[in-house]
Amino acid sequence: MQSILYLDTETYNEQPISKGVYAYAETVETMLFQYAFNDSPVYVVDLANGDAFPQEVINLLLNPKVILFAQNSMFDRTVLARGNLFKGRPDIVKAISDPNRWRDSMVIAYAHSLKGGLGDLCEIFKLDNDQAKDKEGKALVQLFCKPRPKTSKIRRATRKTHPGDWDKFKHYATQDIVSMREVVKRMPNWNMQEGSTELQLWHLDQRINDRGVCIDVDLAEKAVECIDVEQQRLADETHTMTDGEVQTATQRDAMLKHIAGAYGITLSDLTAATIERRLGDPDLPDGLKELLAVRQQASTTSTSKYKALLNRVNSDGRLRGTLQFMGAPRTGRWAGRGFQPQNLTRPTLPQWQIDLGIEAIKSGNADLLTDNIMKLTSNTLRGCICAPEGKKLVVSDLSNIEGRVLAWLAGESWKIKAFHDYDNGEGHDLYKLSYSKSFGVSPESVTKDQRQIGKVQELALGYEGGVGAFITFSTAYGIDLDAMADAALHNVDEDILFSAKNAYEWALKNKRTYGLSDKAYIVCDAFKRSWRQAHPNIVDLWKSLDCDMRSVITGGARTTNVNDKLVIDKVGAWLRIQLPSGRYLCYPGARIDENGKISYMGLNTYSRKWERINTYGGKIAENITQAVARDVMAWSMPCIDEIGFNIVLTVHDEIITEAPDTPEYSHEYLSQMLSTPPQWAKGLPLAAAGFEAYRYKKD
Repeated sequence: MQSILYLDTETYNEQPISKGVYAYAETVETMLFQYAFNDSPVYVVDLANGDAFPQEVINLLLNPKVILFAQNSMFDRTVLARGNLFKGRPDIVKAISDPNRWRDSMVIAYAHSLKGGLGDLCEIFKLDNDQAKDKEGKALVQLFCKPRPKTSKIRRATRKTHPGDWDKFKHYATQDIVSMREVVKRMPNWNMQEGSTELQLWHLDQRINDRGVCIDVDLAEKAVECIDVEQQRLADETHTMTDGEVQTATQRDAMLKHIAGAYGITLSDLTAATIERRLGDPDLPDGLKELLAVRQQASTTSTSKYKALLNRVNSDGRLRGTLQFMGAPRTGRWAGRGFQPQNLTRPTLPQWQIDLGIEAIKSGNADLLTDNIMKLTSNTLRGCICAPEGKKLVVSDLSNIEGRVLAWLAGESWKIKAFHDYDNGEGHDLYKLSYSKSFGVSPESVTKDQRQIGKVQELALGYEGGVGAFITFSTAYGIDLDAMADAALHNVDEDILFSAKNAYEWALKNKRTYGLSDKAYIVCDAFKRSWRQAHPNIVDLWKSLDCDMRSVITGGARTTNVNDKLVIDKVGAWLRIQLPSGRYLCYPGARIDENGKISYMGLNTYSRKWERINTYGGKIAENITQAVARDVMAWSMPCIDEIGFNIVLTVHDEIITEAPDTPEYSHEYLSQMLSTPPQWAKGLPLAAAGFEAYRYKKD
């Protein structure tokens, strides 16, 4: 039996946790330390009121054979290792700092498609009241762990000011250990077993988070100053243009009311897509165009990331804790925390102009370079991530990884060959090839912007998506669907065009046209039909996954094998899909509903609620494809990090590393490692490309 020390901490800090745990830990005070050894009773050390830290616990912390178990362990490990509790005891700090010692109930939950919060897990597993997380604990944390509001007579609540609540607080601390220990017993652990690849990968993830990424703080600070000045200028301009009816361009309701009253035009919203479409309307009054252009500039949301970045950067100029292991529900991809580099907008300026913009912002002369400060600062945001002195950033990105994985999983042989040919310099880029087939032009003539349309086709249609999916991706990539339809309509196969026109008539009758013009809808639907016709094995994969999941759920089969790459089975209430890597995708509570749809219990990514979610063959294929793509990247990461390409971030399918500024640490070498297929992915066509720079950019 393993020796496990379950532990938790309750802390106080004048600084908010919203600054990130690493910045929080620099000024933290640990008030309570609660623990239990294996199945023994839970003890609470009241450090805030003079309790001595037990020597027996120190001995356990120093014992490398004892596993340290916590809920959201990054918090406790960081607070204990970087806070003041063990200041002067480097031996304890070193022992605690080692990620290999730790296990985490939240991470285990994420690895099996569960919500990560302890209270949520208690509800999911229906723990009894004596085992469940104390629901009153949130109010007690607010009371004791944060400064009191300015209106309060006291700055800080303590045992002296709230003796009864302090006793309840200690009980809450005890109950958290009880709940965590019970939840761990009830959760499956197929993906995080001792010695597993995923456990080792999580330990690497923790070292990456500890390492952090170097930030150009001066650029971020100057950008914020620049943005604040520009926001005020835009507010003044809005105030003048609306005769004082609207104070700032970001006041949505006031702006809509003014537009309706002053111009007689009713807009349903002021989203970026709506404004972009209206600005292209030649009949729109010039005054309204100017006002909407001001609104468009003032609403550039990416600029707020500068403040989020500065809010979380540590005193040494590095930003830590930006990655959440297994943070993406179901697929297991990394998610962002805080600054969230995964959500940075695509640059709209050429890189040379961005580089000039960075220098202009830092020198305080941005207004001399451009009349659109908000656009410039949105484009320069990536440049805040930089290499420390004596190092460089070496970056590599897996090329079209989802398209490659999907073709490989489905056995779409012509497409696998096309990828291999392109990688060997004998074929065409698949996005360009997709565009050329749809528009009747040669692949060689496809421009970078046209390639984006081909990319949208591949991304939108590969998972059983139709017109709606095509619209979603087109919006994200800024594609004008009417202009696209004009260019493509004459090249559509007559039989497919006939079917697409019938589909439009049905959509029109059922009010399902998504507001598209007839030609745009017909071309989008024709693209869908053409794509499916060209990819029969992928279409068969969607059908097989749907059919096999139904068979396993209903008990028609105990286990099924899909294309000798995937295994579907059911353990209790859990439907599992074993990936080629050996990792499981998990669908808790999977069933066939009365309406005949497959559903399971999961986290709704929009409402953030734990609820029943419907799925289908194409969506399951998407989950699997993205999960395999993640596993491909993850497989190479330990080796990449070990040989000196120190990983500081992952952004989707891209790895960002800090390396010595010497020739042997090249992006070609990094790309070679990243594109080497794992042993379990024989025949998967992989390719990667990258760059070296002193600032992060979109290559």
